[in-house]
Amino acid sequence: MKLLLIIVAMGVVTYVPRVVPLMALANRRLPAWLLRFLSSVPVAVLAAFAAPLIFAPEGTLDVSLGNLNLLAAVPTVIAAVWRRDLLLSVVVGALTVALLRIWL
Repeated sequence: MKLLLIIVAMGVVTYVPRVVPLMALANRRLPAWLLRFLSSVPVAVLAAFAAPLIFAPEGTLDVSLGNLNLLAAVPTVIAAVWRRDLLLSVVVGALTVALLRIWL
């Protein structure tokens, strides 16, 4: 029973912060500056998650040629900027990491 309560509480804690702003802003017109700001949030969050994985894969800063994540990030970023296609970026990144692990 305690486990069920924990699971329900976790669901509520996850659900409420997402739904409340959505419901509060559902029928309102937002200013253009706010929409521009909000459109950059997903990119900023992705960068915040990706940067430590790319630049510090072992927990310390590593910008050497031995850092496979950093090496794989270069063609991945080029593909992402060039085509602006998430699937292509993921495929390029995965293939680059796989090839680097085979070769190095």
